[in-house]
Amino acid sequence: MTKLKSRHILGISHLDREEISFILDTAESLKEILDRPIKKVPPLRGKTIVNLFFEPSTRTKLSFELAAKRLSADTVGISASTSSVVKGETLIDTARNIEAMRPDIIVMRHSMSGAPHLLARYIDSAIINAGDGTNEHPSQALLDLMSVKEHFGRIEGLNITIIGDIAHSRVAHSDILAFSKMGAKVTVCGPATMMPPGIETLGCHALYDLRQAVRDADVVMALRIQKERQGMALFPSEREYARVFGLDTSIFSVIKESCVIMHPGPINRGVEMSPEVADSSRAIILDQVTNGVAVRMALFTLLLTDSREE
Repeated sequence: MTKLKSRHILGISHLDREEISFILDTAESLKEILDRPIKKVPPLRGKTIVNLFFEPSTRTKLSFELAAKRLSADTVGISASTSSVVKGETLIDTARNIEAMRPDIIVMRHSMSGAPHLLARYIDSAIINAGDGTNEHPSQALLDLMSVKEHFGRIEGLNITIIGDIAHSRVAHSDILAFSKMGAKVTVCGPATMMPPGIETLGCHALYDLRQAVRDADVVMALRIQKERQGMALFPSEREYARVFGLDTSIFSVIKESCVIMHPGPINRGVEMSPEVADSSRAIILDQVTNGVAVRMALFTLLLTDSREE
């Protein structure tokens, strides 16, 4: 494959298996740039990328910014607190005003599910969804795929277990779709109050016992508790959640020796996992962060060069 089918990256649900493989292969080829003494190449010189973030972010926002700079693109960052949204301007008007300044890509994070899809209907710039509400976070799923493939040499046939707040996690939704499309078996586990009805229609299996869920896993991914999206207490206390669903060193006696630990970040240490687990040799969390830059470099390259179908 030499082209993507769409000029936007709105969700894993919009990508087929061949496109995902194409993105991962491109990211792998670009990753070596990050280890060069001078970490900059010229393919996107003269291109402009706007990071439009309406929610707080450290890893994702910085990763997109670094990816653009590594490819010599110009970047501009806009947050909700410094935009005219605080004066009552609508999202569409904000985007149209930004587009009038002729950016090539708008990277958007928003608290409302579907916001990037709405923008894609009204403006001509390419849109990359950097997380929309509880819906999707496609670039996170792609970097998770890359990290697993890098470690195991494959994705097909692996057992992936995702633990935590499945109902409110856009990462979980994108990862379930992505790993399933690439031939892995996905199991989700968490409190019943955090398990959305019909989750298995996405292509996963739901369990409610942590040790049962991780016993045959090749990858165990813990999710952040989405306090800002829950709206109510869905478990008695953080201590109780950590006791029943948190990963501590006792998990090492249950999982396979080859099993790796992942987390999309930020980690609530002592809740989703203990510091001993997060900092252990089993964890590939920092590999995920590094691969996030490579994946986002790949997305920029494929959207802004002739590697996209018209």
